[in-house]
Amino acid sequence: MTDTIAPAAAAVASKAPSKHKAASQSLWTERAMMAAIFVGILALWEGLVRLFEVSPLMFAPPSEVYATFVRGTARGLYWEHLKVTVLQMIFGLGIGASLGFLFGVVISEFGRAGRLLFPYLVAIQSLPKVAVAPLVILWLGFGMESKIVLVALITFFPILINTLSGLSIVDAQRMDLMRVLKASRWQQFRFVRLPSAAPAIFAGLNIAAVLALTGAIVAEFVGAQRGLGVLLLQAQTNLDTAGMLVILVMLAMIGMCANVSVRLLERRVTYWVVRRENGT
Repeated sequence: MTDTIAPAAAAVASKAPSKHKAASQSLWTERAMMAAIFVGILALWEGLVRLFEVSPLMFAPPSEVYATFVRGTARGLYWEHLKVTVLQMIFGLGIGASLGFLFGVVISEFGRAGRLLFPYLVAIQSLPKVAVAPLVILWLGFGMESKIVLVALITFFPILINTLSGLSIVDAQRMDLMRVLKASRWQQFRFVRLPSAAPAIFAGLNIAAVLALTGAIVAEFVGAQRGLGVLLLQAQTNLDTAGMLVILVMLAMIGMCANVSVRLLERRVTYWVVRRENGT
């Protein structure tokens, strides 16, 4: 029997490196295709603008956008505004996500308190944040504090709803097992309810990360001294289309970095979750 098992084990061990190598090659192939698509979009953009002689005031070509970015970087135009916007986004997201998770747990675990709080939270979320922004800026001024509060208001509700949704879906067999083992309410929450809700909570965090950037820019539109939103308004006033496109590209990059960061954090925290990738 040992003679039969040994060749089978050797065959399985030999397949593992080849499988890992194939996955690595597939990843690099996908990255190369993404890079090729990006280059193709830039080339098509440049070609169409040149071919149809589109006015730079209407739509600047990538070469002009890059030249504008280089000039602005040489003058130190972007860094300070970029830092302000990113900090507002991070702090606002942190506060909004923390409060959304906390209120979600309270509403889920304490039924009466949840029924009392939830209608007011929905009413606050229903208020358009653009309409609330002038009032918040009146209270807190044109500094970062008002922008952080607005970002927190925008990111609060997605985390709250996803936390409630995740905590409401629990494996009944696991809960029965915890009751048989006489686990406390805290142990049930820590070892069953929270791990089961983690994927849904991170899904809400992914949405909130994108909304945080949107909230920071909208808040800067309403009233701010620094930030990428301020630069965008200045470029619009000066009819600087290339300058506006530079800011938009920077915002897109920030959003992509935020999305990747949340996904990496999710993979590290929810390491037990089996994910479906590449159609398998």
